[in-house]
Amino acid sequence: MMLRFLGKDPDSPSGGSPTLWQDQDTGDLIVQGYTLTDPVAVGEVGDIPLGEAVVRIPLRMVQFLPKAE
Repeated sequence: MMLRFLGKDPDSPSGGSPTLWQDQDTGDLIVQGYTLTDPVAVGEVGDIPLGEAVVRIPLRMVQFLPKAE
């Protein structure tokens, strides 16, 4: 898997998260971010399968998302 860096949250206080990449082979997006922990929001999402996570990224990071081709 080869990843292409798309961007980091420019307002991150630590400068490291959230971060977005794109898989060069499949076009899939790879997200590093903060795990959703708000109990009400987690309840709305429902069961999260083992090996999966719900990740929150700021709306301001949409600028880093590539347009679908």
